[in-house]
Amino acid sequence: MLFHSWTFLIFFAAVYAVYLLVKGSRFRSSWLLVASYVFYGWWNPLYPLLIAYATTVDYLLVLAMDRWRFKKKLFLFLSVVNNLALLGFFKYGAFMTENLNALLEQLGLEYAIPMPDLLLPVGISFFVFQSMSYTIDFYRGKVEKEPNLIRYATFVSLFPRLLAGPIERARNLLPQLRRTPRIQTQDITDGLSLFVVGLFKKVALADYLATYVDEVYAVPDLYQAPALVLATFAFAWQIYFDFSGYTDMARGIARVMGIRIMLNFNNPYLATGLGDFWNRWHISLSTWFRDYVYISLGGNRKGTFRTYINMCATMVISGLWHGAQWTFVMWGGVHALGRVFTRRLEQTDFYRERVPRGIKQALVFLFVSFCWIFFRAATISDAFLIIKRIVTSGFADPRCPVLMLAQIAVVWVYQFLYESRFKRVLELGAVRIALVVAMLLYLALFATSSTRPFIYFQF
Repeated sequence: MLFHSWTFLIFFAAVYAVYLLVKGSRFRSSWLLVASYVFYGWWNPLYPLLIAYATTVDYLLVLAMDRWRFKKKLFLFLSVVNNLALLGFFKYGAFMTENLNALLEQLGLEYAIPMPDLLLPVGISFFVFQSMSYTIDFYRGKVEKEPNLIRYATFVSLFPRLLAGPIERARNLLPQLRRTPRIQTQDITDGLSLFVVGLFKKVALADYLATYVDEVYAVPDLYQAPALVLATFAFAWQIYFDFSGYTDMARGIARVMGIRIMLNFNNPYLATGLGDFWNRWHISLSTWFRDYVYISLGGNRKGTFRTYINMCATMVISGLWHGAQWTFVMWGGVHALGRVFTRRLEQTDFYRERVPRGIKQALVFLFVSFCWIFFRAATISDAFLIIKRIVTSGFADPRCPVLMLAQIAVVWVYQFLYESRFKRVLELGAVRIALVVAMLLYLALFATSSTRPFIYFQF
């Protein structure tokens, strides 16, 4: 059930009508939970069983932590192991089997482990990480236990953010589920505006860019440097429009229900450093890895060398989180090296004050786009082939849709203006209404129907 489908609009209209009737009663969480499980079960009727299992285990383990505090560490260990086992089995089972078979072949052994035929549950990484953050935060004393199982289950499975985040924290979302929401006119208008912006990003921008990116990256050996560079830049914007479009729609849907979901993207391609980029890109995941992996490894508390080791480990694990492919590990590894070599530089007065802002932004965008090659390429071999052909192949004019470049230019200029003194103008009610109307007209007149799932559904 895609956000940009008539099925979802009908589903949400029915859910919202009942929600308005029960939002002030004790049935609100129950109704949201039913709606969320129907939404998730629409993809596969067995999915709700998986999320119910993960939810129940963590709920009971936190109750056990609260009752037998001298065994808190044991119960936390069981929660982490259970959650990682779910990810390992469903998401990495085939990947581990494939690599073990490759190792056995290298050792000269003829035995091959049968490949598991596993269906990857959509959004599993998001709800597992959200549930796991609750148990870790309770162990650290940052949140109180949630005594109501229905409310906790709603926190884990809330349908707007279920499939691709943001990965919410219990201290932000659970208090909102405990109190009766006051839905005001601004919640409705802001929520609908967010949904339209997200819809425009997905249908008019991301899916349009995808046609060019898919064609070039499918057979990179047939294209020369300009087309490969353009396709790489186009993918950088495609994945941004696709993912931020989903979270905009998720935040918009939640907002009309009186629920505030965290900002997940903050103009990441205007970042002036790699550290700044990760403060702007997929913020909920970046902060998750910072709080639960980087800090748990020691963060920057154990000297410079350990800081860099912890930073690299966190980035590589982040890459592996995205999928069971070596291309994602390489993507995380290259980003890790980038952070290692630029961290000190970005902290110097010379970089912060003497290097022009535009140059810093251009360098960050170029590096991030280079890393996207590994993320998008089908294999490691394809990624290095693309890099090689960018450096060594000819410069024949590519078939480049002018509209594609125009779309990217307009959005980039808008983002630059939004982070300038013109921000107040762009935030005026009349300007915001005009932009939403323009997007709706574009969608009505030019956009084609889209059935492409969101990119991050696979993670």
